[in-house]
Amino acid sequence: MQTGYLELKLAWELFHKAPETLSEPERGRLAEVANRQNSIEQRILLSPEAANVIVPAATLSTRLGEIRQRYASIDDYQHDLERSGLNETTLGEAVERDLRVESVLEKIAADTPPVSAIDAEIYYRLHPEAFDRPEARRLRHILVTFNNPKQKLKVLKELEALRATLSSDQKFANAALRHSQCPTAVEGGKLGTVKRGQLYAELEPYAFALEEGEVSAVLESPIGLHLMRCDEILESGMLSFAEVADKITERLGDKRRKDAQRAWILALPKI
Repeated sequence: MQTGYLELKLAWELFHKAPETLSEPERGRLAEVANRQNSIEQRILLSPEAANVIVPAATLSTRLGEIRQRYASIDDYQHDLERSGLNETTLGEAVERDLRVESVLEKIAADTPPVSAIDAEIYYRLHPEAFDRPEARRLRHILVTFNNPKQKLKVLKELEALRATLSSDQKFANAALRHSQCPTAVEGGKLGTVKRGQLYAELEPYAFALEEGEVSAVLESPIGLHLMRCDEILESGMLSFAEVADKITERLGDKRRKDAQRAWILALPKI
C-alpha cells in the first residue's frame, strides 16, 4: 500500500505527471526513489520521536483534498488510485503516515539553533559574488514578423510610423497588445527584468543603451522586427546587507534544518 502511495506522490513531485503517463526510464527512476524513501520512512516511524505524534483530522482532510485537486476529473483520480492498488481508505492511511513522518522531521528541525544576524552577515562577507547585481533593465517590446523582403519593408514602415506615437508606457502597452506577434503582447509587451546575455545579440547593444522611457529605432533580430522600450534601469553593484539579510537568514535556516534532519536520519538504527 505504502509503495503504491509513494509512487503516486513522487510521480507528481518528480515529473509533474500521473504515474500511468510516465515513460519507462521515468518509471525506473520512480521505483528506485520510492523504495529508498519507504525504507527511510520506516526507520523514522520506528524512532522514539515518532511514538506520540498524532495527525489532526483537519490536516489529513486538507492534504487529501490537495491530492484530489491535481486531477481534471474524479474518474481520473479513481483510476490512479486503482492503478496504485489504493482506495479512499488506504489512501487516507498512507497520507496519515506521510504526515506523521513530516511531523517527526519538523520536531527534529525545531531544535536547530536559529540563525543570528552575525551568522547572516558572516555569510554575506564570505560570498560577495552571490550579491553582486549585474546591470539589468525592465524592457518591453513589440515584435512583428515577415516572410519576404517586400513584407519586411512594409513592416518597417509601419513600425517607424508607430514609433512616433509611443509617448508613454501605457501607449506602448496598448500598441503591443494590438500589433505585437509575441506572446508578451497580452502583458503590454513586457519582457520583465533582462540581464546582459539574455537578448538576441542584434538587440542587446541597443536595448542597454536606452534611457528610461526611451523607445528604440526599429531593430531586427532573427525572428523579426522590434521596437523596444526601457521602463527602468536597474544599476549594477553590490546589494547591501540590509537588502539581503532576510533571504540569507531564511536560506541558512533552511540549510541548518535539513542538515539536522539528515544527520538524525543517518543515525537511526538500520532495519
